[in-house]
Amino acid sequence: MKTVIMNQKKERDELLSRSYLMRHSKYDAHELLANPLIKLITGPRRVGKSVYALLMLRGTNFAYLNFDDKLLLDSWDEDLIMALLDDVYSGYDFMMLDEVQNLDGWDLWVSKLYRRGKNLVITGSNANMLSSEMATVLTGRYVQIEMLPFSLHEVMEWNGLDHAAIQPEQSIKVVAVKDDYMRNGGFPETIGARGITHNYLSTLFDSILLKDVSHRHKIRNTSDLYTLAGWFLANFCNPFTANGVAEELGLGSVTTVRKYCDYLCEPYLFYFLPRFNNKLKLMLRAAQKVYVVDNGFVGAAAFNVSENLGRLLENQVFVELLRRGCEVGKTLFYYRSRNDKEVDFVVRRGVSVEMLVQVCYDLSSAKTRKRETESLTECAGELNCDNLLIVTNDTTETIERDGYMIKVVAVSDF
Repeated sequence: MKTVIMNQKKERDELLSRSYLMRHSKYDAHELLANPLIKLITGPRRVGKSVYALLMLRGTNFAYLNFDDKLLLDSWDEDLIMALLDDVYSGYDFMMLDEVQNLDGWDLWVSKLYRRGKNLVITGSNANMLSSEMATVLTGRYVQIEMLPFSLHEVMEWNGLDHAAIQPEQSIKVVAVKDDYMRNGGFPETIGARGITHNYLSTLFDSILLKDVSHRHKIRNTSDLYTLAGWFLANFCNPFTANGVAEELGLGSVTTVRKYCDYLCEPYLFYFLPRFNNKLKLMLRAAQKVYVVDNGFVGAAAFNVSENLGRLLENQVFVELLRRGCEVGKTLFYYRSRNDKEVDFVVRRGVSVEMLVQVCYDLSSAKTRKRETESLTECAGELNCDNLLIVTNDTTETIERDGYMIKVVAVSDF
């Protein structure tokens, strides 16, 4: 076991020796470390949770355990591990536990460490880490930091572009980076190696389905799971019902579809956006819209017969709203009016609707312009909201319609 701990220490030190792009975050690392609460960093696999934690701890004396290591899990002995950590990381001030959800009963062990005064930084790739009994065990003992793939601004920074001070000679590069991001997404390891993006993300998609869904939930027949995941990728941004999908794909059981939907949410792979309604019962019955955590998965793993730039832009805006703290089904919804006019996103704060967001790749057509603005103003009237926004690929203006002022912004400004 000591060999395992020593090998992990070498891996830790090698990772710390590399240079990284600092992620944008609303949190201050020094304030987080000074706080005795557990620092829980969650998000999809391979978005940089471990790197974020390592950079937070860089320059401190911290012990490190990586639970993506089968040797560590197979030989788990709590007392022995703690003794070895004291030996290998003498006098350490912090503990970093990477992908800790792989350890059975991790929440009870982490709670015990917290009670013993350990200052913990832990990462995990499962959205349900803090659900039900786990949340009860750790209630009031943690601060959660959710991470997602790189934003457009972070990718621009990676490419040496300062969005606030773009020079005329950089305009062509900005357009290229923006278009590339919309099609290929923002997983960190693909940004500097676009030639391998599709292969990398296709493999990652399959790995998430296998490790984080199939193995975790002991699914024997994985064909239905893969069929459903592939259908969601091909139909991203579209509404669906469990009954409709079960019938279309011949899955037989609506219960299985609903169960698999829950499973596919857990590793931050898909999100299912409900239709806003003040009556919860009606909201639960309505169709949901499916979104994917990164546009790159669409091109890498989906079966599409044509490219849909409008849906790619809509999915990009959805993920950006998540970065800003919107929560699916709590503060973020879509809406359809009594006349069947739709607005892509309803942002709610408290009991009131704060903002309505429509996404349209190209507003140059008079017909498209009329359709999008009419939908927005009709929904605005029903929801009593006058903060209206249309996000486009490259248009910025203000439109007056039906007594409303609609702000139009390019996605790079959004």
